[in-house]
Amino acid sequence: MRQDVKTTDPHRNQRRVLRAVATLEFSKGVFVVLMGFCAVALVHKDAWLIAERLLSLLRVSTDRRSAQIFLDFADSVTDARLWAAARIAFAYAALRFTEAYGLWKARVWAEWVAFVSGTLLLPLEVRELFRGITFFRCALLVGNLAIVCYMLYVILQNRRERRNALTTMQ
Repeated sequence: MRQDVKTTDPHRNQRRVLRAVATLEFSKGVFVVLMGFCAVALVHKDAWLIAERLLSLLRVSTDRRSAQIFLDFADSVTDARLWAAARIAFAYAALRFTEAYGLWKARVWAEWVAFVSGTLLLPLEVRELFRGITFFRCALLVGNLAIVCYMLYVILQNRRERRNALTTMQ
């Protein structure tokens, strides 16, 4: 006979959500690794020329203010800045991959890492909303807030279950 799923695995839904968050964190890590490799690929290259070609490819007029800002930024890029950006990107990606692994395996430390890292991003996301409200910025804030609240829920629920288990053992 088949047993009821709820009696055999009370944390099945929790693991599903944790794995969804782990997949998101893994995706962020992959994206940042790609950006790190792009930074390394630009070392010893003329970033201004590459930026101009990119604008041309995207059919963006170099007369536009945003294009000029982009070109000015590309002109100020140095090899040292590119190496620093790559190091930061790879370190950040390592954190994301570690967090994704821990969440996939339902480790308590990973729940705390997800909670703290998500909470640290909230003020930055709110600041971005003050700069201008867009759908993308609102979606990022709401998504991050949902993850932070869920991680807090998981942490508190697991702590409560461990306490109950300890009291029943005594």
